[in-house]
Amino acid sequence: MFNLLLTLLFGGVLGFIFNKLKVPGGFLIGSMIGAAILNIFFAAAYMPSQTKIIVQIIAGAFIGCIMEKSDAKRLPQIWKPALIMLIALLILNLTAGFLIYYTSPLDLATSLMSVVPGGISDTPIIAVAMGADGPKVAVMQLARQILGIAVLPGLIFAWDQRSKKNKALAGREAYTAKRQKSKTRSWQAFLCTLAVATIFGLLGNASGLPSATFVFPIISVLVLKLYFDFAYIPRWAKKIAQVLSGCYLGSTISSSNLLELRYLLLPLLIVIVGYMANCFLTGKLISRTCGFTQKEAMLITTPAGASDMALISAELGVENTDIIILQVVRAVVVMTVFPQIIGLILHFAQGGI
Repeated sequence: MFNLLLTLLFGGVLGFIFNKLKVPGGFLIGSMIGAAILNIFFAAAYMPSQTKIIVQIIAGAFIGCIMEKSDAKRLPQIWKPALIMLIALLILNLTAGFLIYYTSPLDLATSLMSVVPGGISDTPIIAVAMGADGPKVAVMQLARQILGIAVLPGLIFAWDQRSKKNKALAGREAYTAKRQKSKTRSWQAFLCTLAVATIFGLLGNASGLPSATFVFPIISVLVLKLYFDFAYIPRWAKKIAQVLSGCYLGSTISSSNLLELRYLLLPLLIVIVGYMANCFLTGKLISRTCGFTQKEAMLITTPAGASDMALISAELGVENTDIIILQVVRAVVVMTVFPQIIGLILHFAQGGI
């Protein structure tokens, strides 16, 4: 019990510091480093194996809450760019994942999960549940998040400055209506959401299906949110889940694991080049076929979160709510569907690759 409390305290403090320093996924990355320090230097880090179940349930509930009714109503108008974006991301995920697998010492599960365009806080713990190396996945996801927040927006701005023809919309007007967010914020809704997510998360865990502990809460909370408008997960609960996840991942890191991080250089390069190429190529495809400007289309394919994209779009002078809605769609669909596809690949690959 002492080691558990020490791990949570040390990890929580570093998570708080990293969050204050504006590090992407600061609570997860900081707590993972804190727990890893305890484990490597003092052999004092401990987190129970049930932690990953708790984290998946809370994270699934949070993702289920991010879609609004106004987003769902808008989907018939933006299904085409959504489909193009998701298919391109799946192709990128599988292509880059297998390329990493065949060119590095990483196993197949770690290679594929490293490229999943999901949340930095959620993907590593799902990766662990699927038998992958969680800390390595966390490092790869951090690189993708930094790319999406700090690098690609600058490249998009430079591209737009050089290509003045992107200033005009190509056959469609920007959707500028604000997302209508649910006003449900009560503790009753929070307890109800937590209860529904827990029940379905445990059912998913018992089912044995790939990442069902995470997917079942997403789907159940989506229903609760969109049909009953009675779903709510406060951000502090998400931050607690991030700390728990980071502490769990950090407690599995040893000095030998730390040395293995040097093998991530080539996989990181593959991820960076892959996502940059996807941003420009898929962005051009969406621009030509769906009527978005090139700048809007590239923002749609940028692998960052919905809240991040809202700020980035505003800074780049783009006012189109569809960009934010498509990022929400990406978060929900990717984290619900992609792990299932990877799970099937891993199932058929056992003994065959």
